[in-house]
Amino acid sequence: MKALILSGGKGTRLRPITHTGAKQLVPVANKPILFYAIETMKDAGIDDIGIIVGDTHKEIRAAVGSGERWGVKVTYIKQDAPLGLAHAVKIAQDYIREEPFVMFLGDNLVKDGVRPLLEQYTASGANSQILLAHVPNAREFGVAELDHGGRVVRLVEKPQNPPSDLALVGVYMFDKNVFEAVNSIKPSARGELEITDAIQYLIDTGYRVESHIITGWWKDTGKLDDMLEANRMVLDGLQTNVMGEVDKESEVAGRVSVGKGSRIISSCVRGPAIIGENCIIENAFIGPYTSVNDRSVVRDSEVEHSILLEGSQVIGIGSRLADSLIGKNVKIVKNEKTPRAYRMMLGDNSEVSVI
Repeated sequence: MKALILSGGKGTRLRPITHTGAKQLVPVANKPILFYAIETMKDAGIDDIGIIVGDTHKEIRAAVGSGERWGVKVTYIKQDAPLGLAHAVKIAQDYIREEPFVMFLGDNLVKDGVRPLLEQYTASGANSQILLAHVPNAREFGVAELDHGGRVVRLVEKPQNPPSDLALVGVYMFDKNVFEAVNSIKPSARGELEITDAIQYLIDTGYRVESHIITGWWKDTGKLDDMLEANRMVLDGLQTNVMGEVDKESEVAGRVSVGKGSRIISSCVRGPAIIGENCIIENAFIGPYTSVNDRSVVRDSEVEHSILLEGSQVIGIGSRLADSLIGKNVKIVKNEKTPRAYRMMLGDNSEVSVI
């Protein structure tokens, strides 16, 4: 079995962060989201992975390389424009050939992996299997309608009146018949080849499409709040590992990871939290569910439930930075007056003077 990871989207919902980088490389718990997808495939026993790339292909190639670090082989497939998930499948036909494959959206996180799901799919003899989850906001997703046996009978993309609360999670298993589907459907009103239309074609043509409703957490990290929630979920499984220096005036409590070369000086770090390598935390408070990436500085400030990308600085702001995603090489410093909390989403190489 092969894997197809989609990493070609523009990440418009995470701008300005994604103006200067691929959304799939934004880190969760100091690890790029795309790396979790590759690890998920490897853990499922798949070592032949195709990655659909778009405008950010150079950055993704530089980060992932050949896949050697994970013990997998990576093949890059260029998508000239974001023309839909089914289009991504269509252009991967020469790579997939006639093998069954799992398609995984590169900005998704699935806590429990996909190995049991692939085993279930292989044993079922179905032509396709899709992952579903109960959601409160079904209008924002592709939605499935099932019969009493759990077989998929209808799919609707972002319906105004959802037939159920079961949303497509972003993990799909297909056999070679999906290529008949993606080569038969027409673009939707938004000009894309929709994967929901391709799966509906399989259903209508008599192919067997099964479903699996996941019970563990999953997260589409396309928006700020989802990024922070994914960061919280991953940090909940963090193990304490302090490799940097913590002076006698500092307190490190709970599950905290501190990378090599980092220094915790007269500060309090309450986990779950992760501090990358070569960081300085001085006269500061790092609260739960915070990720501070490599070469960052937090001084005379408080940060909680936030993600700081590498090279960021939060200095003397006099209040708590919370619920924020801060880009690379951003500098936040105090000016004069400060409100009680800040909520920010800043692009790379920004500098903010806080008032």
